[in-house]
Amino acid sequence: MCGICGYLNADMPDAHKSLVIEKMLKAIAHRGVNGTDYITDGPVTLGFNRLSIIGVNNGMQPITSEDGSLILVCNGEIYNYKEIKKDLIERGHKFKTESDVEVILHLYEEKGLEVLDIINGQFAFALYDKNRRELFCARDHVGVAPFFYTSVNGTFVFGSEIKAIFEFPGIKRVINPVALDQIMTFPSVVCPETMFKGINSLETGHYLVIHENGSVTNRKYWDLDYPKCDEDYPRTEEEYIEGLNEVLTKAVELRLQAEVPVGFYISGGLDSSIIACKIHDISNEYRHSFSVNFEGDNRPEKPFQEMMADHVNSIHHERLITIDDIADYLPKAVYHSESTLKETYNTASLILSEMAHKEGIKVVLTGEGADELFAGYVGYQFDAMRAGNAKNNELRDPAEKEICNRIWGDPFFFYEKDYGKLREYKSGIYSSKFLMQDDFDCLNHKVIDTEQIKDVALVHKRSYIDIKLRLSEHLLAGHGDRAGLANSVEARYPFLDRKVMEYARKIPPDLKLRNFKEKYILKKMASAFVPSKIINRPKYAFVAPGSAEIIRKNKEYVIDILSYDRIKRQGFFNPDEVERLKKAYLEPGFKLNLPYDNDTLIIILTFGILLDTFKADTL
Repeated sequence: MCGICGYLNADMPDAHKSLVIEKMLKAIAHRGVNGTDYITDGPVTLGFNRLSIIGVNNGMQPITSEDGSLILVCNGEIYNYKEIKKDLIERGHKFKTESDVEVILHLYEEKGLEVLDIINGQFAFALYDKNRRELFCARDHVGVAPFFYTSVNGTFVFGSEIKAIFEFPGIKRVINPVALDQIMTFPSVVCPETMFKGINSLETGHYLVIHENGSVTNRKYWDLDYPKCDEDYPRTEEEYIEGLNEVLTKAVELRLQAEVPVGFYISGGLDSSIIACKIHDISNEYRHSFSVNFEGDNRPEKPFQEMMADHVNSIHHERLITIDDIADYLPKAVYHSESTLKETYNTASLILSEMAHKEGIKVVLTGEGADELFAGYVGYQFDAMRAGNAKNNELRDPAEKEICNRIWGDPFFFYEKDYGKLREYKSGIYSSKFLMQDDFDCLNHKVIDTEQIKDVALVHKRSYIDIKLRLSEHLLAGHGDRAGLANSVEARYPFLDRKVMEYARKIPPDLKLRNFKEKYILKKMASAFVPSKIINRPKYAFVAPGSAEIIRKNKEYVIDILSYDRIKRQGFFNPDEVERLKKAYLEPGFKLNLPYDNDTLIIILTFGILLDTFKADTL
């Protein structure tokens, strides 16, 4: 993938527009080290940093249409571009480049906004239509590619990363209290919120149309539509397994398309092992694979990682990550994620992409998305247990039921936390000044479209919420896009292929979670090609050491950021409570039960790093 940025309706001379877009591009230069260019045409300025993967010799952007009326910048990949391009050429279209994303221009000429119903990929793009005098922007169906935007003094400004937007004149760096509360409450910030007030993240499966008169249209073009509970599942188990294997194999095959070396990550778990085996079976090439492990982990993944590397005959690279590594990489992780973090694993993701970059690998395939689609987390098992115990519903606190009914559309659905108790806990963590902020409580804001999970199976309800809250702005952002592109490495996700997701939604819930066992259908499918020791091993959460271990290292910057005076001066957290937590975390034998416990101090520490890094306003 690459980096894009730009703006519409900027009231400034062309010479000044050039200076501004150059500064914006420089801020995200790490996303594309193979060239940079931009275009200013009337009211629009579009910029592009290139990471050459397909169409290496002539795929530079911005790209214009044959008649010059359309201008495109796109960050990402269109995996079905070959069949689309062949069809377009047969209908008389002439292509300027070998780039996959040029099909967007030609499809738009014929289909307009319906281009989004045809392309299958990971992308974020901005297309200016001179005739219609409007800017058309879109983000892929599941949010692999980022797209941030804001408006200042009548100018629409966008970028692949927020740091590009900060280079536009007049953009303020003010912390968004709702986003901070989301980090304390959910797995991540929930789009369209970001850590900075007034800067939005385009929702997954959405597009924008920005008119030159300043009006903005925001529409959803795709969502994960799970069947209602009364719908039938017409196929046999064997047919579902065969169909899943077919669409997943095709997804891996499409993601191996590149004119540069493609590698893969091996975690030692089922999901990455499936992808590794598929890569080996499809291409039978000698490829690079990468793994990390953590110092002091009493459930080491290394034997399983090495088993898989031997099984697929890869050139394997591994690294043991120390607590010092995590502490040293943490500021860089915050800089690239542009967010407060709930955990330190982002540092491991940075190290993985750094390892790939050193070996000349620009593209890696990985297994994210399988847990969310195939009931891979322990929460799915807990749901099944609670559903079998009617007393759980009878005893539930009425106030908690009201909260859950409001945010999930179901008073009895439990998602990770008791929100009433958590709200009380947060009231002690936050400062009195922060608690006076207007409407900061994220539980008072819409989280998901509850109509999408009305009358669907419990497994599918959690799956939809996981995909919306855990995947796009957490696993695919801080662990994926931002951590990879920090080292000019593009991550690709076969399980998140649009056709794979649309097939997975039609699979019966009992083929995903059976007898309290996760990923039943994946394991059945994988039994034909993945080693049985991988399939049958117990599932463990692969987590990095947390703040307790970092604090014990006495790093100067950590001591400073968590100091009483600094916390009090910034005004967001209660310094007395932070001191209490520090003392508790330093007690001999103290250990958080990650990932189930909130590592509150890692949130506070990375928030302090965020404030320093981006020079954000304090309260």
